[in-house]
Amino acid sequence: MSGSPLRLPIFPLGGAILFPRTQLPLHIFEPRYRSMIEDASAGAARIGMIQPLGSGDDPQHPPLYRVGCVGEIVGMEELEDGRFNVVLQGSSRFKLIAEADVGTPYRQADVDADAFDDTEPEPLGLAQRAEVEREARRLGDAMGLTVDWDAVNRLDDEMLVNAIAQVAPFDFGAKQALLEAAALADRADLLVQLMQFLRMAVGGGDASPRLH
Repeated sequence: MSGSPLRLPIFPLGGAILFPRTQLPLHIFEPRYRSMIEDASAGAARIGMIQPLGSGDDPQHPPLYRVGCVGEIVGMEELEDGRFNVVLQGSSRFKLIAEADVGTPYRQADVDADAFDDTEPEPLGLAQRAEVEREARRLGDAMGLTVDWDAVNRLDDEMLVNAIAQVAPFDFGAKQALLEAAALADRADLLVQLMQFLRMAVGGGDASPRLH
């Protein structure tokens, strides 16, 4: 059962997703989000990362996807001109309940932070882990990326899948589907298919994606 709603300042940022137990570096330069970071750091030191659902009628206040992730501020550097470099640590995914009518320059919302079971997941099977690594290497080669594959191979299953999901240039909808995947194995399956399609798009050969 979900607990009481949690009030969060929210940061709508397309293409940026955060998972529990992963980190996300951000450069904060807009005045409204500088204010958000100042207020958050003086309080509970957490914000809600969420993607905008298109631009809508008001690009300054776009509609939002319904699922995001709570980010704890674990690193913050204030620059001389008032900008911030921030590192967020994901704690739990949330479902958006409703936006709050507040007077802050940034948006706030009440969220259900107990909507997902975000305890540490079961590890992937060996074959599924190998498939993720193989498709990541193929995509990297197709895109001409320089990657330290030895370091990649040392990541645990959750970090491997989530790190690729965060950095790969998938569209907003694909990123959101990865965020909302119920279990790590489901996310890994979807990630493999998305990497295959992306490799086809950049001219990396026939992906022959598996359908489920």
